[in-house]
Amino acid sequence: MGKSLLEQLPEIVKAGKRQAQQILEQLEGNNRVGLQTRELVIPSRDTAGLYSSGHTPDVVPEHPNRLIYGDNLLAMAALLAGDENTPSLRDKIALIYIDPPYDSKADYRSKISLPRAELSQLSTTLEQFAYSDTWRNGTASYLQMLVPRLVLMRELLAERGSFYVHLDWHVGPYVKIVLDEVFGRENFVREIVWAFDTKSGYKSAVSNWVRSHDTIFYYAKSTRGRRFTKQYTPYDERYLQRFKKDDGDGRLYRDDRGSGVKQYLDELKGVPVGDVWGDIPSFQQNATAAEYLGYSTQKPASLLRRIILASSEPGDIVADFFGGSGTTAATAEELARRWVTSDFGKPATMITRKRLVDADAKPFLYQAIGDYQVEQARSALGRKFRVGDLSQTVLDIYGALPLPPAENVNGSLGRSADGRQLIVVESPSRLTTLSSLRRAQGYRDGKLGGFDKVVVLGWNFVADIGKTIELLDDPALDVRVIPPDLLDQLKKKGKEGLTGNIRFSTLQYLSAHLETRVIAEATEDLQIRLDNYVLLDPQAINLNEANRETLLEIMNAEPLALIEYWAVDPDYDGELFRSVWQDYRGNTANDADPLRVVTDASLTVERLDRERRICVRAVDVFGFESEVVLSIPAAER
Repeated sequence: MGKSLLEQLPEIVKAGKRQAQQILEQLEGNNRVGLQTRELVIPSRDTAGLYSSGHTPDVVPEHPNRLIYGDNLLAMAALLAGDENTPSLRDKIALIYIDPPYDSKADYRSKISLPRAELSQLSTTLEQFAYSDTWRNGTASYLQMLVPRLVLMRELLAERGSFYVHLDWHVGPYVKIVLDEVFGRENFVREIVWAFDTKSGYKSAVSNWVRSHDTIFYYAKSTRGRRFTKQYTPYDERYLQRFKKDDGDGRLYRDDRGSGVKQYLDELKGVPVGDVWGDIPSFQQNATAAEYLGYSTQKPASLLRRIILASSEPGDIVADFFGGSGTTAATAEELARRWVTSDFGKPATMITRKRLVDADAKPFLYQAIGDYQVEQARSALGRKFRVGDLSQTVLDIYGALPLPPAENVNGSLGRSADGRQLIVVESPSRLTTLSSLRRAQGYRDGKLGGFDKVVVLGWNFVADIGKTIELLDDPALDVRVIPPDLLDQLKKKGKEGLTGNIRFSTLQYLSAHLETRVIAEATEDLQIRLDNYVLLDPQAINLNEANRETLLEIMNAEPLALIEYWAVDPDYDGELFRSVWQDYRGNTANDADPLRVVTDASLTVERLDRERRICVRAVDVFGFESEVVLSIPAAER
């Protein structure tokens, strides 16, 4: 008989602390995790009949608001390390709220509504692996996931900082024990009960006490000097009716206590909020609420508003590392707090970005984990892994034979079984660019007397790689994507279980052009039009066969209907994409169509007497990203 969870807990906590300590020790080294900025979002959504004219900040603030896509363990490691552009957030965050998943039976499917069809998509395989890892051995695995993350969160908290974790009965009691170990039992402040009413009919059929609450554990980094502002709710009408008397100056008071001392109504703040919150409805009760986005784990803004007002001040940094639909970030923005939020799911980060643009938020960074595959490889193959070893593994899985050592650059070159194709495996720590493809063409023509064709297998690509491939116009060049979950699958199934069973898919591709340009004395009016979008190979998307057939029909009939979000940087510097115009499905302020984006962007921008580079970036409904860069001659005087 195996150990009980209670017996496993000491080792789980010890191992989690050890893992966190290893991460902390690497913060100063060459292997520290970094963040790659994918977009500086300057919210300016397209609106019917109006030109958009965004202001591009000259510099990014020292502690910018951030939306981060990727594993929150790596995101927190990067925030602790800091980089040359932004300092470390260690001891800088005033408030952390998290709402981690706590149901092992979660449904991975998400609904994607398209014109004339609705698709049911599983989460990406990478997200599924992460979630299945979390629950592989039940609650024990869940706690193993959580412990190192809790340790890093404590490192990020300011000395007066507060930590709230939102849970239910599945894991709450066990997490409480872990929290006492990480934060110190003496720093446990309060158990809050969020009591939501459950009057819906199906609940009445449950043969048990009807579940009607969640639990929020509230800890301080240190109870000495912790920041807290008491919150109040309004008095009820019966109590207010006691204030009937007036001194003649309009101020109401009561003196019905028999003591002769007057109590003025305008001096009272309300009823102090206790630790049972029964005044905030859940979306089960209020599914038609304007703020509800249909996101399964979404929490009401009023819940976050209470926590943020109580445990932070304007200008403080608020963080949520299980960001979901972005409620914490959106509420922090509304309350003049700075914020950091991250999530491992592409749907979550897409929803959050749109939500913040829709709220006309201050400029924020959309970031991803830099060298993400390198970090995965270290996790799967050990911290001392070599890129050459990984390349050989990919070649084996693809079914290629390695070239002789004298001809094999870093172990990254192989040949097909028939000897006619050269296979090139790109490094996980590099972007595949134009120079990468030209180098591969050179290998094809020069290695071992030449090959008929070269196949480039890449991990990470420059966003305009589709345009690059088109310009090369080389039918003997094939570029394919290494599945992002390959290392996770390798960790679980081994190389032998994957060989011949992995699909290396083709790339997605966006095209656009400058429709009109009107040059004035100090400004230019630009109209950019989307032409076409070619989706990543549908076989690489987690759909059943019927949904895949439907998707193919839409791809052929109306490819631009697959775009979820697109944005424009009218003066792209080749490094940081600054979006000053955005449109997205659900933005009905322009065309009243919630299932399509507009296909034209109209902007009024500062006149340039040099070449203008316009970058157009799009994200499709599955989260895949593409871009195209348009080079426009200097405006003539």
